[in-house]
Amino acid sequence: MVLHMENVSLKRDGSWILQNINWDIKKGENWVLFGLNGSGKTAILNMLNAFYFPSSGNLTVLGKEFGKTYLGEELRKKIGFVSSALQEKLHNHDNAFEIVLSGAFASIGLYDRPTDEMREKAIDLLKQLGCYEYANRNYHTLSQGEKQRVLIGRALMAEPEMLIFDEPTNGLDFIAREQLLETIQSIAGNHSSPTMIYVTHHVEEILPVFNKTLLLKQGEVFSSGMTTEMISSEQLSVFFGLPVTVFWQKGRPFLSK
Repeated sequence: MVLHMENVSLKRDGSWILQNINWDIKKGENWVLFGLNGSGKTAILNMLNAFYFPSSGNLTVLGKEFGKTYLGEELRKKIGFVSSALQEKLHNHDNAFEIVLSGAFASIGLYDRPTDEMREKAIDLLKQLGCYEYANRNYHTLSQGEKQRVLIGRALMAEPEMLIFDEPTNGLDFIAREQLLETIQSIAGNHSSPTMIYVTHHVEEILPVFNKTLLLKQGEVFSSGMTTEMISSEQLSVFFGLPVTVFWQKGRPFLSK
């Protein structure tokens, strides 16, 4: 079991952010975490990364049970994290190569001396992700799409057991978005690919590889199951509270009113 959440609730500043979340992810499964802004998606991600601890309930991530095991950096090294929000924390003076290398230590910036093996791996990842040509450019000079590719390289550097994409297409134009989604699909096709969670509120970004979906609404699980059942006209009309139509094209859903 990669993730086990049993009746997990989270209270922050006197308010319940999450209530009675039940979610199990088995090795080899790839999930979508779908919800509108303010639904509690970020709170769940903060718990998975051991930044928040449940106020009640049982949570186990990658075999680490919260409240019974030392967490923190040790757990985060096993979780690759790709998020636009992470960009703000990175050092602008670091180049793309250094950003990818830092993933080996799950650190913001390089403070430890990387081995030759780590350097070679970072170069290989940059080549695989199409980033090699700008490996020596300062991170802050890259386009949004280029930055996200570098973050994927950083996330893969430590060979994570879980890979989380948190709204990764924010700020991307259509072409850059599709290129990034192609990269994610390619990663999923690797036999050694980690379990992946894709967090979004855009149904058209859901790739065929994400065959399971959890619908999160106002801090509670609305429903969960096979993506084709969760991302349907009937289900999403109830979820959104207004009639919508879902149509599928090349294994991907699209939404219209």
